[in-house]
Amino acid sequence: MVLPLLKGMMAKGVLEQAHWVSLSPSGPQHALLDGIHLHHVSLPTDKLEGYVRTKEAFWSTLHGEASASGRPSQILWQDAFSDYTFYNRTTAEQITQLDQALDFDLFYIHDFQQLAVGYMLQTLKPKVFRWHIPFDDATIPQAWREYFSTYLNGYDAVIVSSKKYLEPLERLGYKGKAHYVYPYIDPKPYKRPSRKVLEEFCRKIRVASQDEVILLVARMDPMKGQDKAIIAVGKIVEELPDIKLVLVGNGSFSSSKEGIGLSKAVDWLGKLKSLAKRLGVENNVVFAGHVSQSELNAAYARCNLTVLPSSKEGFGLVVIEGWLFHKPTIVTPKAGVAELIRDGENGFLIDPEDSDRFADGIRKLLKSPKRAQKLGENGYKASEKCLISEGVKSESKLIQAMV
Repeated sequence: MVLPLLKGMMAKGVLEQAHWVSLSPSGPQHALLDGIHLHHVSLPTDKLEGYVRTKEAFWSTLHGEASASGRPSQILWQDAFSDYTFYNRTTAEQITQLDQALDFDLFYIHDFQQLAVGYMLQTLKPKVFRWHIPFDDATIPQAWREYFSTYLNGYDAVIVSSKKYLEPLERLGYKGKAHYVYPYIDPKPYKRPSRKVLEEFCRKIRVASQDEVILLVARMDPMKGQDKAIIAVGKIVEELPDIKLVLVGNGSFSSSKEGIGLSKAVDWLGKLKSLAKRLGVENNVVFAGHVSQSELNAAYARCNLTVLPSSKEGFGLVVIEGWLFHKPTIVTPKAGVAELIRDGENGFLIDPEDSDRFADGIRKLLKSPKRAQKLGENGYKASEKCLISEGVKSESKLIQAMV
């Protein structure tokens, strides 16, 4: 989201210069990309590991799950938290040095990994915080509430990803300007693939012409609910033997070999394969892993429908991606994007914990092609609210009002 936002704002003259400071253990200290200056933060290996453990505990707890330690409320007092703070402090110091040299007009901090940066900057210049993951104060442990309130109030404005997150933000004690702006994507890369690319992709993942494809695009994480989709397939495979559930995605930065190398994604992948085998649907589940943009386009073009069965989801841009290809979707009510779903008109809202209803929703869309097509067409119209043009317009208006 950051790159197309910056490029869009620069193209419209909202920004003259953009400097992007981010964590990159192996990146160069400075690089230039499409006129945007990239400044990379690196950490010692031991502090990087502690930062990631804290980040994962925050992420899991804010998604309504226990942390890996089983005691998420204690993370603030663990040694790993000092490494998270060290990263935020290092980032704030680097931004301060750049500000002294370049005299920035505004600071835009992006997501919970850098929550403390705004407070640490100690400047009167405007600071905006963009929060992408779910914001539900009910999931925030009591021991964390003062911490979150203090650091959120270090920002003049906070942007969340859906309207329903505004009230919890106020309940937690945020006193600045709260806004919601739906996440956005640049539609240009999402082009219908050539016949050759489509055929090669289908051959690669062993999807035949008669197969009916359910597509789930998400990183390998228990929060994303791939297991719920596999269970649903198990309930309808006898009736619809040619269905294929295609799971696209691998791990995040934290679980990739290029990143921290945590084993969460690998462990989850193993559990999903075991589940598919136990249910007798191993031949109906395709683990596609990471795919290129052209292959992702092929996956969307080939599928009959998309599903988003996450236990909780800050938004869910993969629904918008599917809509760009006129595909119907089944979405968990716990996702931010659920605000855009008109149940039965541009998608189905179904709690994936109800495996019978989830399976029935899939069955209805596969057995009613005309209805599925209508839902996909209506979804395409709704996708306009999440295009980069809308994001640039909304966030430019907010930023221009602050500087």
